[in-house]
Amino acid sequence: MTLDINQISNQINQMVGKIKTGSNERSEHLRAVMAKLCDPDINLEALKRKIAAARTPNWSPAGLVDGLSQRYAAQIAPKDYSVLATDGSDIAADRNMPAHCYLINIGTVYLHYGSQPSAELMSVPKLYFEDSELVIKDPSNPHREQQIDGSLLDIKRAVEECRKLADLASVLPPDETLLAMMDGSLVLFGMQNFPEFVAEELVDKGFLTALNTLQQLSFSRRLCLASYISFPGSDQVVNALKVAICPQQQVDCDESCQNGEPACDVLSGINDRMLFSEWLKVGERSAVFVNPSQIVEKRYGSHQVYFFYLRVEDEIARVEIPQWIANRPDLLELTHSLVLDQCQRGQGYPVALSESHEQAVVTGADRESFWGLVEEALVAEKLPNQISTKSSSKRTRWV
Repeated sequence: MTLDINQISNQINQMVGKIKTGSNERSEHLRAVMAKLCDPDINLEALKRKIAAARTPNWSPAGLVDGLSQRYAAQIAPKDYSVLATDGSDIAADRNMPAHCYLINIGTVYLHYGSQPSAELMSVPKLYFEDSELVIKDPSNPHREQQIDGSLLDIKRAVEECRKLADLASVLPPDETLLAMMDGSLVLFGMQNFPEFVAEELVDKGFLTALNTLQQLSFSRRLCLASYISFPGSDQVVNALKVAICPQQQVDCDESCQNGEPACDVLSGINDRMLFSEWLKVGERSAVFVNPSQIVEKRYGSHQVYFFYLRVEDEIARVEIPQWIANRPDLLELTHSLVLDQCQRGQGYPVALSESHEQAVVTGADRESFWGLVEEALVAEKLPNQISTKSSSKRTRWV
């Protein structure tokens, strides 16, 4: 049975009415955010200390680097440069199917611009079926293990994307100006929900090892690394402004905001994208900020994640970079100009990321074909090929 649109049409109208009613309030809050962003009386160093000491259990403010309201125009991108991008998709293990395995498909793109333009696009699928690949074991306790599925499979895929990016960059000529790009965040969100031995395997030995390779390459060549987040919903810069507007010198939400309306409520409902849509002109980037993620602070070291916002035509994008890019003005400006150039070539979205996604995508038909091949291979070898009745019923049309 399909969705009965008639039953929800009235609910949709109610939702639209609520959105319309709240637009005036959001406009007032946006004006308050803009006023605080451009407040000339803000003492940057004092605000940095206030943010560092703030106790805000339900939201996280960005760390400050070079200010709040700074805007930077892009330099002209070099005519000769290369861009590498990776993206990934997966087929998760399915307990209803006859074989326990999962697949990660990494799409890779290499584009070279200039006097001798070239392009290489490919996908690299890998099937994981060994016992050692399906779980992560605790080296100190052989009876303790974590199965790779759900959100952990998403993290595993991000690790493999970064590994492939580092491998590809390592074999390129050292005289190339190179932008290495990933889609999404450099932060492995959700990692804090898993045991320490899982974080050691995926973050320390996996993701950060790949970032180490890229950092080492940046010492001997012009190499930039950036992840790109389209239409971001984060509010960490606005949260920093909430700390700035708080009348308490020691910000403690649990202690000070139990009674009455908090002063920062005048900024509620506004995220960073709304803020910088008002502030940045096309091609400009914001100041650089520090990602306040706990997993980053605990494990990333010299790969601490920084970010800036970039205005691309009608969109605000969030660009994340490691500390070793943020601390080098030449690489920071180069990252800005190259990411912008990629967006302009891709009609608003980085062309290399768009192409790597196309290489990586796994469709529903692909999944059906994959499991069909697994079943055929089991049958050919006269191995057990029983699937669950639930899986069988999904493949059967009922009258």
